Amino acid sequence: MRSELFARENLPQQSGDRYLLQNPQTLRVGLGPDVLAAKGSMIAYRGNVTFDHEGAGSIGKLAKKVFTSENLALMRVRGQGEVYFAESAGYVNLLHLENEGISINSRNLLAFDADLQWDINRTKGAGMMGAGLFNTTIGGTGTVAIVAVGLVTVLDASQGPVYVDSDAAVCWSANLAPGVHNSMNAKSLLRGGTGEALQYVFHGPGFVVIQAYEWAPVPTS
Repeated sequence: MRSELFARENLPQQSGDRYLLQNPQTLRVGLGPDVLAAKGSMIAYRGNVTFDHEGAGSIGKLAKKVFTSENLALMRVRGQGEVYFAESAGYVNLLHLENEGISINSRNLLAFDADLQWDINRTKGAGMMGAGLFNTTIGGTGTVAIVAVGLVTVLDASQGPVYVDSDAAVCWSANLAPGVHNSMNAKSLLRGGTGEALQYVFHGPGFVVIQAYEWAPVPTS
């Protein structure tokens, strides 16, 4: 059979890397050590692989998952072989942590090394306006795969304040403590508002990743 479908770029890529982008929207992970991944993100695999629900690991984490809007649902992937992951045709990006941390919107988390530490934390610095704003923090040394809706932009917060729509924020350096900025003024309020009233504001040594899409608020009931 002849078809452009069988072009080299559509066939499995050959590499010794554990994490490999098969294409911009598909991640291939070679197993050995376990991987934690977003539930439902597996699209194919080869080898002897099992998928198990990953619990919170502690009462504290379980309580955070139950009582916050950070709906982090993970599965543990173990065995020998290779697994392909994707999520809603989003664009995959790899972050290689070296004894450092990152704060990630759980809806943008695809997979990460199981020996990395993770927790659900209130967004640092957001104050009372951020009472319902929680993110997943991952730290240590290893690889994290994030998935974004559309292409991403990386902003350097060390060059001055960066204002970001919280629904477009994918992740940021864990050492950053975002505040909440209210850009609404009386004139805009009287005219029905702009839909851009509240933003995160970041300032300090670190980066912020945004996507070309704004998530809809997570239902609370």
